[in-house]
Amino acid sequence: MIKGVNRQVVEITQTDCEYFERILFLVKPEFATVSEGKLRERASMMSCAGKPPATRINRRWQRIAAMVGSALAGALICGILMQFIP
Repeated sequence: MIKGVNRQVVEITQTDCEYFERILFLVKPEFATVSEGKLRERASMMSCAGKPPATRINRRWQRIAAMVGSALAGALICGILMQFIP
């Protein structure tokens, strides 16, 4: 679905950041009257604030590793307890 939206957008194409080639900022409606120069200044300050967050794939593998580790720990505990039960 395509919606008609009347928004002000600031596009930064020279990010000076190795992770991003361009960044789009959507201006809040209450700041639509601020000058373009001030908006671009603020946007350029934030254009490369830091390393991007870890990808979803990395988090998924961390969860899988935690589940496998928990299962192995449970199996080890069961194996140890089985030795002491006659």
